Formats: sequence, structure tokens, C-alpha cells
Amino acid sequence: MAIEEPAYTVTEQVAPFELRTYAPRIVAEVVVSGSMDQASSTGFRLLANYIFGNNTASGGGSAKIQMTAPVGIEPRSEKISMTAPVSMQESDGRWRVTFAMPASYTMETLPRPNNAAVTLREIPETRVAVIRFSGVASERKVAEKTSELLAWLSEKGLSPTGDRELARYNPPWTLPFLRRNEILMEYQ
Repeated sequence: MAIEEPAYTVTEQVAPFELRTYAPRIVAEVVVSGSMDQASSTGFRLLANYIFGNNTASGGGSAKIQMTAPVGIEPRSEKISMTAPVSMQESDGRWRVTFAMPASYTMETLPRPNNAAVTLREIPETRVAVIRFSGVASERKVAEKTSELLAWLSEKGLSPTGDRELARYNPPWTLPFLRRNEILMEYQ
């Protein structure tokens, strides 16, 4: 069974780079501390707990929410940056980890998180530059791929407007050469 991903259109593609426009979407997110790997694991567990039923549905009781991909992680910053289904963002050792909610939900129909650490947020249409890569998304590899994406943006005369976001699409037991990872950056 295919896992839902946020809807987007590709406006330019030169492998491994793409320019995309993401449709508006809703994410569940948490802000956690630690290294990138620690924050990813902690954030994933908190968000998975929410979608697997630690929530309150509109009619009472709880509801399971279908898993989406990717998991995003980005440095936590005061400015709200683009996120993908599960993404991560870091600032001063704090990370924003996100899951995109299935497109069938609205803010009114999503179950409310029971854990106050989990929040729901609407993200408007977003334009991002992306570099795709396989393997283990270590901090070193993420920094390397971020540099490559920044160089490509510079060559195109485009400027990043937000922090980088790491999007992971596969479970941790996936063989590294089969993993899909992406670095995303909003641009102007």
C-alpha cells in the first residue's frame, strides 16, 4: 500500500535537484532537544503516538490517522519554515519534527492531540528547492548536501529564505542504498 505524500508540482528538474511548489497542508509537529538523531527519534515517537490514537476525535474517543511520508526535521527557529510530512529543523540544539497530515483532513476534522507537546499547524503554498539523495542521512552528509543545494541555488540566481529541512521517507530498517532522503529549502 502506498504512503501518502504532500501534493506538489515540479517546476524544474535537473537531477538530483528540483524546484517544487507544495500545495497548502497541515502538519503535526513537536519541538525537541538533542542531537539530530536523538531529536529525530524522540520527535518521531511523540508524533507517532498522536497518529496512533493519543488524541481526541470530534465525536469523542480517539482516532487513528494514516501514516504519511516523509518525516521532516529542521532547526527550530522563530520563523516558521517549510516542512514536509516528517521533517526536522534545528536551532541551538532544538529541532522541529513534523508529520504531514493526510490531505483528507482539515483543521476542524483532525483529532486534537492529547499531548500538549504536539501541535497542529497549517502551512500555505510553498516554493522549495530540493536535493534528493540515498544512504544514511548523517549530520555530515546533510551538511554536504545542503552545501550542494545552496551552490545550485546560487548558480540559478535564487536565494534561500528559510532553514534547511531534512525529509526522510523510509523506516530505519530500510537498506541504506534504498533510502530516499531530501534536503528542502524555501527560496525566492
